[in-house]
Amino acid sequence: MTTVSSPKTDVQIIAAGLDFPEGPIALADGSVLVTEIAAGTLARVSPDGSVERMAHLGGGPNGAAIGPDGAVYVCNNGGSFSFHRRDGLLVFGLVAPPAYEGGHIDRVDLATGEVTTLYRACGDRPLRGPNDLVFDAIGGFWFTDHGIRTDRSSDRTGVFYAQPDGSSISEMIFPLDSPNGIALSPDGRRLYVAETQVGRIWYWDLDGPGKIAANADGEFHPGRLLYGAPGYALFDSMAVDGDGWVCQATLIEGGITQISPDGQTVETLPLSDPMITNLCFGGPDHRTAFITCSGTGHLVAVDWPRPGGRLAFPQTVTA
Repeated sequence: MTTVSSPKTDVQIIAAGLDFPEGPIALADGSVLVTEIAAGTLARVSPDGSVERMAHLGGGPNGAAIGPDGAVYVCNNGGSFSFHRRDGLLVFGLVAPPAYEGGHIDRVDLATGEVTTLYRACGDRPLRGPNDLVFDAIGGFWFTDHGIRTDRSSDRTGVFYAQPDGSSISEMIFPLDSPNGIALSPDGRRLYVAETQVGRIWYWDLDGPGKIAANADGEFHPGRLLYGAPGYALFDSMAVDGDGWVCQATLIEGGITQISPDGQTVETLPLSDPMITNLCFGGPDHRTAFITCSGTGHLVAVDWPRPGGRLAFPQTVTA
């Protein structure tokens, strides 16, 4: 395996004063939607840096994506993290606070700001802390449940596949340790998932939409290991660029860890905020990465060295 640092990249601050931003979505009009976990809101950042709160969801809106109907679908962790200031940064605590309300999947109508809750459980199992999601080409979506933590326990959770009309939800992968970021390869045939606390990225080959091929990595884990962080790095959300590289938002070390599709080459883009939580691709040529720097409350933009990944639905949507 080869690990290199990315060339020095100019970082442009697009917006400041966001309340632990996550879930960025680049829109066709040049604006970027972000969730604000600590404030419970969905916000729109205009190209001039102005911020408009589009909807109040409550709880802890986390990963977000545009669905086939043009609405925004949000993984809401139910307020499973506490927040406090440290050395000028907003940082999260892993232990669920008393106000935790249980996790859910929400739909936001961008035209009206109306919020509808689609799922609070899968069968008889309540959702604990839904974290991130990705739509496939036919309009179904995969999402992770990060679970919650107490002083002495931690959930075992997994990955789900659901329909955006609220009609169907199935647990597809179990168990995982704090599953977080989730993404599809450009051809839609591989599903990637990051585990936060252990700093690992796994993948599953797909037989079709919502169908996982049998591809366990030995007898101890249901997937195949793409990459494991060698140091103390926590993996948050992710995106896949146009060349199929997994672009992993990395906490503590603070930056974007980039892993080639074969797992043999790793590039790092260090950033000054230790709370780098997510990224998306957009811009006129789709080679701009918009990155949420949650500790400082910044949304930043950098030029990406490869073509940006294109998701199933957001390119035609405006807020």
